[in-house]
Amino acid sequence: MESPNTPVRRVQRVRHELHRRDVEVVRIERPSPHFVAITFAADSLREFVSLGFDDHVKFMFDAGDGGEPVRRDYTPRSWDLARGELTLEFAVHGHGGAGNWADRATVGQRAIIGGPRGSMIVPVDYDWHLLVGDASALPAIHRRLEELPDGTRAIVVMLMPEPADRREIASRAQVELHWVASDEELLAAVRALALPPGEGFSWCAGEAGLMARLRTVLVEEKGQVKEAMKVAAYWKPGAADFHETLEA
Repeated sequence: MESPNTPVRRVQRVRHELHRRDVEVVRIERPSPHFVAITFAADSLREFVSLGFDDHVKFMFDAGDGGEPVRRDYTPRSWDLARGELTLEFAVHGHGGAGNWADRATVGQRAIIGGPRGSMIVPVDYDWHLLVGDASALPAIHRRLEELPDGTRAIVVMLMPEPADRREIASRAQVELHWVASDEELLAAVRALALPPGEGFSWCAGEAGLMARLRTVLVEEKGQVKEAMKVAAYWKPGAADFHETLEA
């Protein structure tokens, strides 16, 4: 029997019918030196569904080597059902097939987008939200901050070594934003946080080794419980198309 003090799991998981869509690049923007936002269009995107801020679609593109399309996971940054458009944001650091594709993309270029297969819906009425991540998590965190309503509180710790990539993020929530430049600074910043009273939810994503260490800090030092957190490994050095949720 659960203790009366055990938090109730309020996160809802929803499955979606899987769709594979042929899309075309219609707009390219560079919000900062190492990020490219690409907007794709297709009539089939008029029925696109993404209910969770960290949903993932499978982005598939031709690597130009005559082989099978390359497949990578990306968070839907924004979309417009009326226009049939979907925007994905890519980190560009001179390595990685998808980032290189985005860096060289031109209007009219074709790709394929599949999914999302499902959504994790985290209620916005928690007393506070802790969002922690590296560059790979920025699109999801940016989207979440835009979704949070008036009266909510968000604490954000973002690993972004290049100051030029540290952007303004509009939100109706009360946001406490910490930019850090290294793994150790990120862990130190989270350790130094005095988490607010009340019921909160922690969401974290980034490199696998860092996220494993961060999960330990949250559970053992901050007392976070698995019902009120998600820690995901979005990438791992040397591994292609890596994505794993770390159990608390």
